[in-house]
Amino acid sequence: MGLGSFLRAALSKTRSLFSGIAELFSFKGKVDQKFLDELEKRLYLADVGTFATQEIVSRVKAAYQDKEVTGEMLAFVKTQLREMLTAPTQGIHFASSGPTVIMIAGVNGAGKTTSIAKLAKHCMDQKKKVMVAACDTFRAAAVAQLTIWSERLGCEIVKNAQGSDPASVAHDACEKAKARDFDVLIVDTAGRLHTQTNLMKELDKIKRIVSKQIVGAPHEVFLVLDATSGQNAITQAEMFKKTIDCTGIVLAKLDGTAKGGAIFGVKQKLNLPVKFVGLGEGLDDLAIFDPQEYVEKLFED
Repeated sequence: MGLGSFLRAALSKTRSLFSGIAELFSFKGKVDQKFLDELEKRLYLADVGTFATQEIVSRVKAAYQDKEVTGEMLAFVKTQLREMLTAPTQGIHFASSGPTVIMIAGVNGAGKTTSIAKLAKHCMDQKKKVMVAACDTFRAAAVAQLTIWSERLGCEIVKNAQGSDPASVAHDACEKAKARDFDVLIVDTAGRLHTQTNLMKELDKIKRIVSKQIVGAPHEVFLVLDATSGQNAITQAEMFKKTIDCTGIVLAKLDGTAKGGAIFGVKQKLNLPVKFVGLGEGLDDLAIFDPQEYVEKLFED
């Protein structure tokens, strides 16, 4: 599924804030300190974040200070924003042989379970044989929800009794994925944050187990972030990045927020590429992230 009209609809709340940025470049006058201050203010209002905002303002100042404000400057800003989001690869990097293992991390309530179902569907649409490992064993609701999604999709799920060792579920799933020639294994992990130390140990243990069972695993470690949390998503992402070597972000719930601008702050602060965006509740409402299309849709009338 491409971004297209789905992205336009999903970004409707965010776009209203970026229209304020675009409007600034239609005014007559010069690029002076007052103009730069106003640009900074509007970028902050769009939830672009401190680091990314300062970077954009600095680049506009260097390129256009004391020049007349023109529409050409908006194209310049779009280019800067697009470059901030560009990554070497988008989507999933699949292993050249054997099962591709994708670990999924994120706090409870971020949209982790639904994102796993969407990723499974995305892989199945590419004719991949998919298995899901329900390693969030201390949260019965997460396992139950993942089971329902798996049954609906017709993909295999590996689970164990509530409260059992999450790493043992990951171990069993790896063994089954290898023995039965699965193409993709998606490993859910706990999102409990009551003690960061426990979470860190558990994530590290799961990662060590899958790396022992399957060469090169995990091939991807996706962090699911709730777009509605805006700049708070950066704090979450920083914590997980310290714990586990993330390879990319799945930005969930983009359709329900005006904080889609936070994506710039996350990318700049953490240097983690956004791989996928969630655009709704349906299984097909997941898209491979396209920086160019994203920025264009932000500024569309």
